[in-house]
Amino acid sequence: MAFNVLTTNATELQRLLQENKITSVQIVHEYIAQIDRHEPALNALISAAKRDNVLAIARSLDQERQKGKLRGPFHGIPIILKDSFVTASDLGMSTTVGSRAFIGSKASKNGVITQQLIDGGLIILGKGNMTEFAGMKMTTMMPGWSAHGGQTLSPYVGKLEENEKLLGHSAPGGSSTGSAVAVAAGFSPLAMATETIGSIVTPSTRAALYALKPTTGIQDVTGLHTMTDFFDSAGPMAKSAEDVRVLSEILLDRTFNFSPSGSWEGLSIGFLDPKVWTMASDFCTQFEGTAEQMVDEYEDTVSSLKSHGCSLKYPIDLKDVSTLSDILPIAYWDFKNVCIPRFIKAFDECPVSSVADIVKYNRDNSKTALPAPFTEQNDLEGAMNSNDEKEKIDALKLDLRNAAKDILDDAFDKEKINIIAAPGDSPLCVHAAAAGYPVATVPIGQLRYNNRPFGLCLLAKANEEETLLRFMNAYERVGKPRPVPNI
Repeated sequence: MAFNVLTTNATELQRLLQENKITSVQIVHEYIAQIDRHEPALNALISAAKRDNVLAIARSLDQERQKGKLRGPFHGIPIILKDSFVTASDLGMSTTVGSRAFIGSKASKNGVITQQLIDGGLIILGKGNMTEFAGMKMTTMMPGWSAHGGQTLSPYVGKLEENEKLLGHSAPGGSSTGSAVAVAAGFSPLAMATETIGSIVTPSTRAALYALKPTTGIQDVTGLHTMTDFFDSAGPMAKSAEDVRVLSEILLDRTFNFSPSGSWEGLSIGFLDPKVWTMASDFCTQFEGTAEQMVDEYEDTVSSLKSHGCSLKYPIDLKDVSTLSDILPIAYWDFKNVCIPRFIKAFDECPVSSVADIVKYNRDNSKTALPAPFTEQNDLEGAMNSNDEKEKIDALKLDLRNAAKDILDDAFDKEKINIIAAPGDSPLCVHAAAAGYPVATVPIGQLRYNNRPFGLCLLAKANEEETLLRFMNAYERVGKPRPVPNI
């Protein structure tokens, strides 16, 4: 039987597989057909798996199912990985973090998280395009653009508006844009993404997805490009809360013990004021009615949740993000001294061996590596020239983490809540990154102005992924259906 690639989620597909109403081979064929139809316009993928390979994997997983062997709850379900997850070269996909300097890199082994997914029976269909180096190249580079992959576009909006700002209403937003667009456009029911500050939150809310950035530092990131271990974490994107829950259990090797019935028991949410917690005009120009609509629907969501029995407070106060500083020196130091060396080590063959090599490659190949309008590499150069002592960076990290935790924990304790909520278009993700706390997203609606989706950003204390997942589960049962793109 056929299914709707734009609306069917992974949990529903698994049910069809269990009932022998469909095979993984048929599922893969449906997604490949959708990729062929719409990838040329959306540019969500930087590298697709070889068709023969992926169908052979699907066929093998079907045979395992017939023999009663299931690797996990998403056995035989497709997934897209951000191009920062190292995949073994025999799978037929590159790993370049969007950089032309990494073209030709070869790996004999998958990264740890990649292997977890394969061991769980998931089928990797391709690698999502991303902001090059997750943004650690050029400060004003458009999110979702890379020299190797070009510009990813929103399936809801289409082309970028002329002279669009970095997070304007036509921008798909965040370095994990390809992953988010792939799920929303029906290329796959699931995707893996990473976030430093906002790179899961922003693209997932702009693609009407449920998503989770787990607590920083709880996953093995060997074979994964991160900008900095201090801020970064890898997490799932999906069309449903249940899909995020199941994939999170696979990733975190943890069972989340709560009923799927959607109970609010034990949850208490503090909602920040959307008129205060909004996107700065430097990042996003508001047009007639856009800001007002997002505030109205945010407040409608608060009212709806309250009427359905959710314990909440609105509005609550939280210190402004400007109290948090020293982000860039930490990012530069980690990128140069920890993250890039570890990422390069994941390859058996790699054309570059350091940040300095990458900078030189880009200069020597500026026509393709630094094309207009993104002709600079000021952040790469900033990282290359970072000469701070480790002790200084460690002190900055400690001060920043403590400051962020103090701000957030004060609000949790004062308001007697266990989740802080804000618009997806807000700096709450900065607080989360600085504290190392987990964040999640749920959809709210889409702008009348250009159909761009928007949603909520949700924050909980360290290792409280279950609290966020429980909220997402309950929210999905009373919230509006997520908007589907008209492509």
